[in-house]
Amino acid sequence: MRILPLLSLFTLISTGVLAADVTDPVKAVMKITEDNWNTVDSDWKSLFDPEPIQQNFSKSFQTAYSEASKHPAYETENNVPGDPFGYDVVTSSQDGCPLKDVTIVPAPAANGVSDVKVTFKQWACIDDAEMKDSVSEVHFDVIEEDGKPVIKDIHRVVENESDSLVEEMQSIAKGE
Repeated sequence: MRILPLLSLFTLISTGVLAADVTDPVKAVMKITEDNWNTVDSDWKSLFDPEPIQQNFSKSFQTAYSEASKHPAYETENNVPGDPFGYDVVTSSQDGCPLKDVTIVPAPAANGVSDVKVTFKQWACIDDAEMKDSVSEVHFDVIEEDGKPVIKDIHRVVENESDSLVEEMQSIAKGE
């Protein structure tokens, strides 16, 4: 008789662990990013539309974005302010090709933060061999919030230097 309740408890616990994969929000963000680079501008979907930002990003990230969005980088065609960036925050560019060879690799959590490394080829459609074969690297800080993994920050790596999207949003919010 005791085995059945213990088995049920173990099943619930293991199901909960499987449901909370730290790569889930990163996969969702990368899916949107890949779709964007595979489509025309009119079909572009923002990572920061209400649904994706609420599902994939931490409350502190959402707050930083909300403050930064008070300082849009551009006006849209219908005179509605755009977002605070004038570029794609994952690829760190305004131009590019459909993304190729996307890999998502989580590292063990340290101090409650999982580093999820993403690499991809952003310039595969360019004729220049060096650009075509170059690999972009982005790191996502993933934490658990309200029982699910969410992105706390995004770090783009260029020439072994890493930045912070949250710090950039805080600077934008200050008008810098």
